[in-house]
Amino acid sequence: MISVYLVDDQRILRDGLRALLELQRDIRVAGEAADGRAALEGILETKPDVVLMDIAMPDLNGIDATQIVTQKAPETKVIILSVHSDSEHVYRAFQAGAAGYLLKESAGSEVVEAVRAAKQGVRYVSQKIADAQILRRDKRSPFESLSVREREVLQLTVAGATSAAIAEKLNLSPKTVDTYRSRVMEKLGAQNLPELVRMAIKHGLTPAE
Repeated sequence: MISVYLVDDQRILRDGLRALLELQRDIRVAGEAADGRAALEGILETKPDVVLMDIAMPDLNGIDATQIVTQKAPETKVIILSVHSDSEHVYRAFQAGAAGYLLKESAGSEVVEAVRAAKQGVRYVSQKIADAQILRRDKRSPFESLSVREREVLQLTVAGATSAAIAEKLNLSPKTVDTYRSRVMEKLGAQNLPELVRMAIKHGLTPAE
């Protein structure tokens, strides 16, 4: 029996997923939560086989929650639920340790298939995304060339933080932060800071998502 934990801030979606999964003989719903922090408590307590995790939630977003789950409960597989089909969101999900990425428009049969695949250790991506070949190497997002630190600096820049504020948060010097930002602009081909911020938002690289 595959135990599944549901995480989404919309009750109607959780109810729909529960109804769908409880029709399956090999799947049971172990619990549910409406936000990331409540989800972490429930997941770490129940240790489900699979988690269906909304990407955008109040308090703690799905990407950050996924990263924590994969670190503290590595046997639990997380499938991200999202309305975003762009490569940047998909990339961030898998970088956080997700075992799958499902669009919320996916058919019920695809959700069930993804849960079973995750249990078997097989990565699953919505058919629509796979068909669009978003994950092909020759279609890679330029943001994928950024290091972890460069991405952190960029995300904080998008959030409106100054070099001094970023330096304090990341335990760096303001000069080092400026160096990282210049390197990011060079890699992405941004001519100025406003253009860099627009590019990041367009590709979904924001702290809120």
